[in-house]
Amino acid sequence: MITEITQGVKVTVATEYQPEYSSPVQSHYVFTYKISIENCSEYTVQLLRRHWFIHDANGTVREVEGEGVVGQQPVLEPGETHEYISGCNLKTGIGKMNGTYLMERIVDGRTFQARIPEFVMVVPYKLN
Repeated sequence: MITEITQGVKVTVATEYQPEYSSPVQSHYVFTYKISIENCSEYTVQLLRRHWFIHDANGTVREVEGEGVVGQQPVLEPGETHEYISGCNLKTGIGKMNGTYLMERIVDGRTFQARIPEFVMVVPYKLN
């Protein structure tokens, strides 16, 4: 797992290769990632948008931007955590992702970018 904290918002990521949905012969590798977003600040915050950069080992970079995460725009009171699982398809057995969440402090409407730490996705047999 990897973690980063921005203005009291702690983002933790864990990844897992999904061999049953992957086809290395066809250069198709599927990974899931579990995200935990914890509000360690003293303010209530809401996640409004996500912005991802997805890198394949072949140099391809994709950008994904949109509202919320998996159809939700969670509101987190101080001390609360929101978790979700999503997935990513790569054309190579090694890749990485990073990005930001646009967060809003409910008390004053101030927005800020909470960093999603860069994490690597590697097919297990590539590590040997």
